Amino acid sequence: MNHTVQTFFSPVNSGQPPNYEMLKEEHKVAVLGVPHNPAPPTSTVIHIHSKTSVPHCVVWSLFNTLFMNPCCLGFIAFAYSVKSRDRKMVGNVTGAQAYASTTKCLNIWALILGILMTILLIIIPVLIFQAHR
Repeated sequence: MNHTVQTFFSPVNSGQPPNYEMLKEEHKVAVLGVPHNPAPPTSTVIHIHSKTSVPHCVVWSLFNTLFMNPCCLGFIAFAYSVKSRDRKMVGNVTGAQAYASTTKCLNIWALILGILMTILLIIIPVLIFQAHR
């Protein structure tokens, strides 16, 4: 095997185009040849963990607990959101997702019932006042 190295970008180059077949052959020899390092090849394994976003909705649950808390749904949602956040911190993504799903449903129901109760508490006294007039 001939392991001569030709430099095609040196000023000594005679202005002729490079011999591409020789380059391809040298590349094959370099790729298929015996490794230059006598040590056994080692492999490196990199574990890439995907950052799964699990919304724990603590702020939304706290809002529902303080302002719209029909049947204590806001408080229960807050408890579940804290559990979801804790599971996420420990690394239990499936548990965090399960608690986050429950938190989301409870927050939606607390918000809907809280808005309906607020509207009814405004409309009913107005209607009663209009009837007595």
